[in-house]
Amino acid sequence: MGEISQALKEWAVVVEALLAGEQVLLLRKGGIREEKGRFAVKADQVLLFPTYEHQQPDLVKTPYQQRVQPLASDPLSAVPLSGWAEITHSLPLEHEGQVLALDAFHIWNQRFVQERWTWKPSSPLYLLLLRSHRLPEPYSLSQRPEYGGCRSWISLAETVSTAGSTPILSEAAYQVKVEAILKALEA
Repeated sequence: MGEISQALKEWAVVVEALLAGEQVLLLRKGGIREEKGRFAVKADQVLLFPTYEHQQPDLVKTPYQQRVQPLASDPLSAVPLSGWAEITHSLPLEHEGQVLALDAFHIWNQRFVQERWTWKPSSPLYLLLLRSHRLPEPYSLSQRPEYGGCRSWISLAETVSTAGSTPILSEAAYQVKVEAILKALEA
């Protein structure tokens, strides 16, 4: 274990699903403020940075809608980081059928997936597979202006130790999920 200073922003409800082992994938095209306007993986190990700004209950499947927390009227002064992930795969999806074949493996509903697929049609949609780990204690990260905005990646002003972290899924359980996802893409 080491230290991590890169964070990947994702809806808080999705971070919760990753840290519960309910989901091991993300679908990304990148935020509006991505470098060079395109999504690219910046690090293999990233802290999971929960965001509240764009998450909406009507964009996740019914069992997860009540978990969506609204954005507080006062922005958070600190962001609780509860986990991190190893990005084991980054694959561009080639056709809409692949995206639809992933339905059983994530918490988003079809409307969200369709919007993600059709947004910026000239940019590929990437499938990220992540093996998530829980930090021994949530790390309270001081919020900074540069952490805001529509971007996927944040270079933190500090490093966070991953010592004492526990994987959410065993290596074997994670590989079973990865193999099922990769098989679904071939169908």
